[in-house]
Amino acid sequence: MTIYYLFDPLCGWCYGASATLPKLNEIYPLTLTPTGLFYQSGRKMDADFARYAWGNDQRIEKLTGQPFSQAYLENILQGQGEFNSANSLLALTAVQQIVPEKELAVLAALQTARYVDGLDNADFTVIEQVLRKFNLSQAVPLLTEQSTKVALEQRLQFGQQLANHCGVQGVPQLIVKKDERLHIVPSQLLYGDVQELKDYLQGL
Repeated sequence: MTIYYLFDPLCGWCYGASATLPKLNEIYPLTLTPTGLFYQSGRKMDADFARYAWGNDQRIEKLTGQPFSQAYLENILQGQGEFNSANSLLALTAVQQIVPEKELAVLAALQTARYVDGLDNADFTVIEQVLRKFNLSQAVPLLTEQSTKVALEQRLQFGQQLANHCGVQGVPQLIVKKDERLHIVPSQLLYGDVQELKDYLQGL
């Protein structure tokens, strides 16, 4: 059984699911599958978007318990930056090439840097700090390598094709491949008791 985890590093709902995923990954290793939802989106932060995002984030926090800090609101949403997950995805792809078993933990750390610490996880300086926390300094040079960019494009293409094939538009999403069949896991299971999610997977 292969479990594909469709995600984007800038997706608040993916961050909301980040408490459940490590517990699931201990039993059912996940294949991280970015879809590029916010990859080179071209969206700039402005007051309207900040209000929309913050309102959505408050709903996520209420449902999942994952915190969205005042520092995130002030430094990120109100910071007039760019909404682009490209650099975070390059970092995750670099990690995937070296030590794939650490990719989920690095994703969670990048999310925490953004939503809790109020740091821009599209900034290579922030990304390097996160990588070094995991003793992954060898991944830093890969951030600007052409081979990493090519690998990322291949991952995005696969993720988009898988999502399109299954009729999935948003993230986070788990898609299970078992006995050559694809199963779409109800997304609400990502925000509840992890045992319910495990029971669902065992029943496939």
